[in-house]
Amino acid sequence: MGQDYESNSLNLLTAIAMGTGVMIGAGIFALTGQIAELAGPWFPVAFLLAAIVSAFSAYSYTRMASAYPSAGGIAMFLNKAYGRGVITGGCAILMVLSMVINESLVARTFGTYALQPFDVPEDSFWIPALGLGLICFAFIVNAARNRWISSISLISAFLKIGGILIFAGVTIWASDLAFKPVEQGLMPEDSSGATAAMNLLASVALGILAYKGFTTITNSGDELKNPEQNIGRAIFVSLVICALVYLVVSWAVGSNLSVEEIAKAKDYALAEAARPVVGEMGLWFTVAVAIVATASGLLASIFAVSRMLAMLTEMELVPHRHFGLPGSIHFHTLIYSVVIAGILTAFLDLSRIASLGAIFYLVMDIAVHWGVLRHLRKDVEAKAWILISAIVLDAVMLVAFLYAKLNSDPAVVYTGIGGVAAVFAFEALFLRRHPDEDGEDPNYHLSNN
Repeated sequence: MGQDYESNSLNLLTAIAMGTGVMIGAGIFALTGQIAELAGPWFPVAFLLAAIVSAFSAYSYTRMASAYPSAGGIAMFLNKAYGRGVITGGCAILMVLSMVINESLVARTFGTYALQPFDVPEDSFWIPALGLGLICFAFIVNAARNRWISSISLISAFLKIGGILIFAGVTIWASDLAFKPVEQGLMPEDSSGATAAMNLLASVALGILAYKGFTTITNSGDELKNPEQNIGRAIFVSLVICALVYLVVSWAVGSNLSVEEIAKAKDYALAEAARPVVGEMGLWFTVAVAIVATASGLLASIFAVSRMLAMLTEMELVPHRHFGLPGSIHFHTLIYSVVIAGILTAFLDLSRIASLGAIFYLVMDIAVHWGVLRHLRKDVEAKAWILISAIVLDAVMLVAFLYAKLNSDPAVVYTGIGGVAAVFAFEALFLRRHPDEDGEDPNYHLSNN
């Protein structure tokens, strides 16, 4: 196949840096405002609950990754559980789409924050243009050797976590530990208790996107040193680090902005929170941290999704054509994933990008847990009660999110459900025409250059 993986090229610290890179790059900058818009003053709680749900989800992935370390990550896990079929192919494609959607989310966030110091309208074409530029840069770095990605991920992880904590510390200190949403009351005047609870659950579903970057670590099994132990360690350390960062930053944003102000500036809430504290200098600092965070997050995400797509190609679960491109099949899948991310960046806004990503991810996540519970629990020595809890939590979050979006943006719900149905229909048609992994199709075989 020629996947050009570099065995033992990644260590535990680098894996943690990659996981936190993807999570912090998308989560805290792109989602704080959107989560506050749904959860109201409870938005810090939403981040905490999302971390708990993600920890239950991570259990399946750590058990599977310890037993079957692979560059394919989730694609290989699904194959182990369901075999080569529609469920494996469809769910793996949903995960790829969710990851690519996350890339476009990060890319647009990069453009949004980069333009904050300038008087540029929110619908300016420069936002997607800068996002596309970042995607091109990430492609160039990913086309190079893994040591580039390792070094950039490690350095940027320290820079952005340090920068975010400095922002949070200064902001909280300047506000005398105040938290405006609490001061204004914990229940919106126009919201019943049931509605507020449902919106909180919906915000948790969105918050899960802020943690789903841990799954990128599972795609490094062929390259990570001692993957049987280090994949699980990297996942849980990354989750803990990100949960702490999200809670501190949520408090910092709430210390200077009301819920209404956060929701109004939802695509650039951290930058808006910096203005009242240290003025333009604070704004520039926050923008610099956001640029580092989003750029490194995109690098790590593209690194993972291109390898997963290459694994799907190796398993002959997706169509593949060379189109005369040079290099390995992994290089081809890198190009395809970058092109799709670029198209989404150009045409979708942040809110809808995040919503589609949440729907696709939760459907796929439920399938992973069910597969482990139904077919592999004994093989990977997993505890049934944790797997069942993960399925129930995911299902509750998905239903609550769909309900909330039906009231606010039904087009996203219809698009998401239609997208899921289209993916499985596409996979069923493809497998009907390509039933066997026979190794005879030249499109699936190309030596490394």
